[in-house]
Amino acid sequence: MYLGKVVGTVVAQTKAQGLLGLKLLLVQPLDHQQKAAGALEVAVDTVRAGTGDLVFLVGSREAALALEESFVPVDAAIVGIVDAVGVP
Repeated sequence: MYLGKVVGTVVAQTKAQGLLGLKLLLVQPLDHQQKAAGALEVAVDTVRAGTGDLVFLVGSREAALALEESFVPVDAAIVGIVDAVGVP
């Protein structure tokens, strides 16, 4: 599980069957100080996030399991919108 910030949307003319009706968002992964940590990635949205939202994501197999239809070919899924982050 990791933090990210939604920076845009992705439009796909053709999608895998399990992704029909789901929104794809462009996300910047963040470190614990909310600074960019890695390249932008496309994530499927399961919580109705929007541009500018701080979100948490899951990757790999967990991303595929976050969707209604199991084993959809995704590498990242947004599973929550973050209200606040506290780091000592």
